[in-house]
Amino acid sequence: MAQINNTLSTNHQSHSRKTVFYVVIFLLIVIAGLSYIKWFPYYDKAILASTTHSIGASILGDKADLPSASWDSAWSYALTYFKSVWKAAILGILLGSLLQVLLPTNWLLKMLGKKSFGSTAIGGISSLPGMMCTCCAAPMAVGLRKKNVSVGASLAFWLGNPTLNPATLIFMTFVLSWKFTLLRLVFGIILTFGISYLANRFAPKTNTIDIDHMLDTEKENADSFLIKWMNSLGSMLLYIVPAYLLSVLLMGAVRVWLFPHVSDAAANSIFTVILFAIAGMLFVIPTAAEIPIIQTFMSFGLGGGPAAALLLTLPSISLPSLLIVAKSYPKKVLIFVASSVVLLGILSGIVGMFIL
Repeated sequence: MAQINNTLSTNHQSHSRKTVFYVVIFLLIVIAGLSYIKWFPYYDKAILASTTHSIGASILGDKADLPSASWDSAWSYALTYFKSVWKAAILGILLGSLLQVLLPTNWLLKMLGKKSFGSTAIGGISSLPGMMCTCCAAPMAVGLRKKNVSVGASLAFWLGNPTLNPATLIFMTFVLSWKFTLLRLVFGIILTFGISYLANRFAPKTNTIDIDHMLDTEKENADSFLIKWMNSLGSMLLYIVPAYLLSVLLMGAVRVWLFPHVSDAAANSIFTVILFAIAGMLFVIPTAAEIPIIQTFMSFGLGGGPAAALLLTLPSISLPSLLIVAKSYPKKVLIFVASSVVLLGILSGIVGMFIL
């Protein structure tokens, strides 16, 4: 009996050491990837924003020169977009696949597996260092859902990345104004923590997860790390990449219809607020691209209301990111999230009509 106990204790210690090793490897990859792709470049961009009150040209170009809907328009926008995000997109897919095989299931479920506000809050707060755009954060949300993380916690992580991006808030203060930053922060918090928490109610009830059984399964498959990771990465690439590419091309083709010219009379109307809130929810942009877009549109006479609507809806979600996560969430959840983004965008726009 003593020999059996010693063997079990040795096996448990070996598994614990391997788990710690995997977690450390994952954190090192996260830190290295974000330092190279996000943290260091954003520091330089913050200096640029503070000195020039600009972070570059609008990815849509001058509003007066928006192209017609065509294949050339789709292709040119897709090239510009992917040139801006390809590094972050690769990192997002890599992290989304690795977290499924490197992070311990019991830890994730204890922290993020409940439908409580606490799990949602942890998911939202965990998103802050990432600073990913909605499409680059989507593969990580998919990975979390495959680990049985709750709808609320995974949504908060996904939505918090683009909406509460600390770097974007800093850029926004220097380039636009503190009023824009305050609006984004208030409505971003409501979206990230409030809407994500409420979305739990639209998720089907599930049986209690047997964490001990899942741990036993992980121990049995502990030696197949490479196979599990390749399977995870392969399934992500097979589903995510085609939907991502095609939907970005579609958005590039129809952008002229999503952001039409508006008359001076309609530049700050409630109709334009609603139109731009819907367009912003559907359209796809790189991280912080909403800032030069709004700056350019307002230079052509767009009012504070529609600008404030775009402020929230452009970065939060998009048609491509919704397609990426479509298999990971019930349709009711995604409809609720998309509708909430539009509604909050309209409310932000109404407030913006009076204070901007």
